[in-house]
Amino acid sequence: MRIIEHDADRKELAVVVGATGAFGNTMVDRLVDHGLKVIAVARSADALATLQARQPSIGLCVADIATDAAIDRIREVLDRPVRAVVHGPGVGVAGGILTAPTETMVDAVNIKVGGLLRLCRAADARFVEGSRIIAIGGHYGLEPTAYAASAGVANAALVNVSRQLSLAYGERGVTAHVIAPGPADTERLRRVAADRARMRGISVDDVLDEMRAESSTRRFTTPEQVAWAVAMLLDPCADAMTGATLMLDSGRRRGLP
Repeated sequence: MRIIEHDADRKELAVVVGATGAFGNTMVDRLVDHGLKVIAVARSADALATLQARQPSIGLCVADIATDAAIDRIREVLDRPVRAVVHGPGVGVAGGILTAPTETMVDAVNIKVGGLLRLCRAADARFVEGSRIIAIGGHYGLEPTAYAASAGVANAALVNVSRQLSLAYGERGVTAHVIAPGPADTERLRRVAADRARMRGISVDDVLDEMRAESSTRRFTTPEQVAWAVAMLLDPCADAMTGATLMLDSGRRRGLP
């Protein structure tokens, strides 16, 4: 593994967008353990303060990645080489392709794709050879469903953009990656399950059981597994994976390749 200096003033940076969510919290912990100085980015100053109370070594940046103003806000707090940017904001689940509001679809693409581009532009001057661009997508981008149109479209676009970034940054030794989890065992998933249960007149546990059954292992992905994948991509051997999508869907995808 790459050796990171343990002097706090010399540590390389990892910038995490969506740091206060279920995935973000675990990714911040893993990156801190990896020896990086984490810059946590989110819209809520209060949520960031709560995260910093638990992880005092991190830096904070209040920014809305859905707007271009985030580029300068993030750029201003970067004062040394950026080893990794991790883009993991969530988007709304607003129904299937026939019913999802078009503005929700547009917002999802703006947050996922536009946000990733804003993050890269903020960090571009601080990238060094071996830097990683890591986007947290989702398996719905590669395995469409009847009930998650916005997430599916946005995550499919994210895969394409990541490949374009791998081409654009390749000569600089900077690589781009997508991690595509399946449904994760989080409070957000349980809220989605509760909504479906109300609409169908069944129990939340029944909905969760149905969702588990979509997996060959009958399990949900966990935030800890996603954080593991982020840390694994920091290994120099991950250079060969640039432009690739790492499936962490617990065996939900049926198609090839």
